[in-house]
Amino acid sequence: MLRLVWTWTDRPSHTTFRTVHTKLIMRCRAELFCVPLWLLLVTADSKKQPNRLRRWTGAADSHKHGAPLSKKTQDLTKTRKLKTEQLLRVDDHDFTMRPAFAGPAIPVGVDVQVESLDSISEVDMDFTMTLYLRHYWKDERLSFPSTTNKSMTFDGRLVKKIWVPDVFFVHSKRSFIHDTTTDNIMLRVFPDGHVLYSLRVTVTAMCNMDFSRFPLDSQTCSLELESYAYTDEDLMLYWKNGDESLKTDERISLSQFLIQKFHTTSRLAFYSSTGWYNRLYINFTLRRHIFFFLLQTYFPATLMVMLSWVSFWIDRRAVPARVSLGITTVLTMSTIITGVNASMPRVSYIKAVDIYLWVSFVFVFLSVLEYAAVNYLTTVQERRERKLREKQLPCTCGMSHARTMMLDGTYSEADANSLAGYTRTQVLPDEPEKQERMVVHLSMSSESTATKKKGLKSYKGFKIIKNTHAIDKYSRMIFPGAYIFFNLIYWSVYC
Repeated sequence: MLRLVWTWTDRPSHTTFRTVHTKLIMRCRAELFCVPLWLLLVTADSKKQPNRLRRWTGAADSHKHGAPLSKKTQDLTKTRKLKTEQLLRVDDHDFTMRPAFAGPAIPVGVDVQVESLDSISEVDMDFTMTLYLRHYWKDERLSFPSTTNKSMTFDGRLVKKIWVPDVFFVHSKRSFIHDTTTDNIMLRVFPDGHVLYSLRVTVTAMCNMDFSRFPLDSQTCSLELESYAYTDEDLMLYWKNGDESLKTDERISLSQFLIQKFHTTSRLAFYSSTGWYNRLYINFTLRRHIFFFLLQTYFPATLMVMLSWVSFWIDRRAVPARVSLGITTVLTMSTIITGVNASMPRVSYIKAVDIYLWVSFVFVFLSVLEYAAVNYLTTVQERRERKLREKQLPCTCGMSHARTMMLDGTYSEADANSLAGYTRTQVLPDEPEKQERMVVHLSMSSESTATKKKGLKSYKGFKIIKNTHAIDKYSRMIFPGAYIFFNLIYWSVYC
């Protein structure tokens, strides 16, 4: 007879109970009395651990005993994708074809909100704009039943599964959809099938500019939208709310331009190979700020012209001063013209700033030519006076003609005037060479007054040539007057 001694030190765990149960069966498989003993153990354990046995038997056993079960809420996020696809019936239709295929043209409304006008480039003749582009159309294939009549909003992942208008920017150089932190695309579907498709785009487009009045010009640029594949028989683009379809941020500003007006237009565009297309235009007018160019171009050019007039008040004998001043102003004007043209496109017509700069350059260049004329006429005058004095000189007491010419060329009229007070008695007789020189000087000084009087009478028609200071005197009035008259005409025409 096998005796079993069981000591209950603590409530046995489920694992311990199963282990003892297994060993007991293996050892007592041949003994009949082990079966009642095993039943006794099971009954004793069930009395001590009623809750544990209830967990073993499962929820069905508890339900039989009348224990209530708490209802768990379903996790809707796990089945959201399946419900959305079933609700919109994305897989039940072919969205590669437009809505109402083979029927009338589908109307697609457009509205735009301009976020920023980033830059205007005169050299590249383009502009960069960031905007929110929204499309409105109806696709009955996306309609769904709803008791609250609320729309559903999705991001860009659903856009790849349905049909959207293929609108592109005509004459666009570069464009992209913002993707930070995700693609800036929004899709909103209403129960009746109406769809709102919005995206944030930055586009750089061409702008044909006219610089004939630069920098006193106004430029009109346009951003053009058009369907790429669908003609006006399949898709009809239109501004959803007319002129109210275009909205701009009040904080938009540019450094060189003043934004005067934004407006919308639309018309048909024809391509010989494909047909007619609806095209929408976003037009905006810009007026250039003139103050920057006044400081950088007009004022420096005007100051250089005025600086060139200073030479009219400098003595004609100061050749280095007048020549260096004229050359400096000419080179400075050349630098200003080169700097302005470097920041402009190479157009084949004359701009307004070119007219001003080149006229200013001509005034500066004429001031240099004026001194060249003064210097030349002074030289001609001196030669004529020299010839006139040679004819009126008395006999020089046996002096040769060659000697007379040498002496006459050696001494100037100023030197002769300085010796006008000398007499023959002051010359020593033992110095014949000095005496000859002094005779010449005295004869020149005695005849200087008569020569001037006769010269004025014989050259009345060449008074300007006789008095070379008259050219500078007239230039002091003619040059400023002509330049002021030019400025009055220039600013009245271009302003």
